[in-house]
Amino acid sequence: MREKFAKALKDALKSHDKRRISTIRLIQTAVNDRDISNRSAGKDPVSAEEIALILVKMIKQRQESARIYEEGNRLELAEQEREEIGIIRDFLPRQLEEEAVKQACAQVIDEVGADGLRDMGKCMNALREKFPGRMDFGKASGIVKGMLR
Repeated sequence: MREKFAKALKDALKSHDKRRISTIRLIQTAVNDRDISNRSAGKDPVSAEEIALILVKMIKQRQESARIYEEGNRLELAEQEREEIGIIRDFLPRQLEEEAVKQACAQVIDEVGADGLRDMGKCMNALREKFPGRMDFGKASGIVKGMLR
C-alpha cells in the first residue's frame, strides 16, 4: 500500500491537484506516525490491514468534521472534508455489499458460537479481524444485534 501512496502522490504532484497532494501526505504521515510508535514499542511496521484501519479512522474523523461544519453553516469546509473522504476511500479495498455483510455476520456468529447479545463484542472483534476496512462496522453492528436477538 505504501507504494500505492507514493505513486498516487507522484501523479497528484504532476497534475497539480493540491487537495489530493495534501490528503495523501496526511495519509503517509499517519502511517509513519504509527510506524514510529510501533518501533518504540518493539513491534513491526504497520501491515496493510492496519493501514486500512488507519484510513477508516481518517474517514470517520472527516465525516464528523463535515457534520460539524454543516451544523455551523460552513458548507465550503464540509465540502473539503467530503473531497478528502473520497480521496482516502480510493485507497481502501472495495466495500462489501449489504448482502455479503449479512452473510459475513451470520458466518461469524456461527464461528464464535454466539447465542445472545452478551457475545456481540466477540462477533464484532472477529468481523474487524476478518474484514478490516472492507465493511461499515456500524451497520454490521446493527445486523449482528438483530441476528443475536
